[in-house]
Amino acid sequence: MTLYEPEELVLSARAGTPLSEIEKMLAERGQELAFEPMDFGPLLGGAAGRGTIGGTLAANLSGPRRIRAGAARDHILGIHAVSGRGEAFKSGGRVVKNVTGYDLSKVMAGSWGTLAVATDVTFKVLPAAETETTLVLPGLYDDAAVAAMALAMGSSAEVSGAAHLPEMVAAQVGEGALAGGAATLLRIEGFGPSVDYRVKHLREAFGGDARFDEISGDRSKALWRAVRDCLPFADGSQKPVWRMSMAPSEAHKAIMALRMAAAVEVFYDWAGGLAWLRMEGEPEAELLRGLIKKFGGGHATLVRASVADRAAIPVFEPQPPALAALSVRLKEQFDPQNILNPGRMG
Repeated sequence: MTLYEPEELVLSARAGTPLSEIEKMLAERGQELAFEPMDFGPLLGGAAGRGTIGGTLAANLSGPRRIRAGAARDHILGIHAVSGRGEAFKSGGRVVKNVTGYDLSKVMAGSWGTLAVATDVTFKVLPAAETETTLVLPGLYDDAAVAAMALAMGSSAEVSGAAHLPEMVAAQVGEGALAGGAATLLRIEGFGPSVDYRVKHLREAFGGDARFDEISGDRSKALWRAVRDCLPFADGSQKPVWRMSMAPSEAHKAIMALRMAAAVEVFYDWAGGLAWLRMEGEPEAELLRGLIKKFGGGHATLVRASVADRAAIPVFEPQPPALAALSVRLKEQFDPQNILNPGRMG
């Protein structure tokens, strides 16, 4: 750690600092990275807690709280980095308001190490919630679940997590917290009295006919860690896993069409806008990406697959020509010799 000022809600660290160390230190002071970054380790067959704060920025990570707090790029304040030209540079600073010039810190977010090597990063941190409660609406099909999540997000309950687990997935998570069958999850966080009030308000928004189960404390936290880290598909296999982002109103339609042609398990985060898919057979890249286009657009990233599949299939969604040309020009400015993570996004 190179700087931590809890009163100023600012933290700086070397890019290679394990994220688990940072989260532990923040927790001791009642603070957190509000964007709830995912830990890819278990899904990819590795150990948990080995991701770094620099990797968090490079991949622009976020978790279920993205629907309220945004992703890593929304919390980065500044960076020190070295470009592919061998030139050291810095962008941003250690204050929340710093908007002079180009915001290269945000350019680095989601660049996957193709533009520069970060050496030091500065993030805004926020107070952690005092308590959390998850309301579980059981037994909904995907379309009804998406409608329920939309209703919750449109309420004044300030929902910080909205996910839907179909029956086969729900049976694998929550350490027994879910009673069985499909589960639609709505999380509310904050001070105790505020959470109680907003839970009551959300129940009222659904009317008297909706039946909710209620999960709080550590059981709720464990449930959302499973959603965040895609633990239902962390099965030690190389079965293809896709991360698909689309409009919530369309994603479940594309997946229904996909189910008609391929064996797939799925669950939803971000109120239905993010879908995690595990293919039980082939990756079905052309089929999946074709359906995404048919149902309004979005993108799918191949997160896990065999070495042969990852070599044969574009991991990232192919960019439209105009955007691809812009990406090439940006890459040329930072890394004209193409020495940083070559081929990763090209």
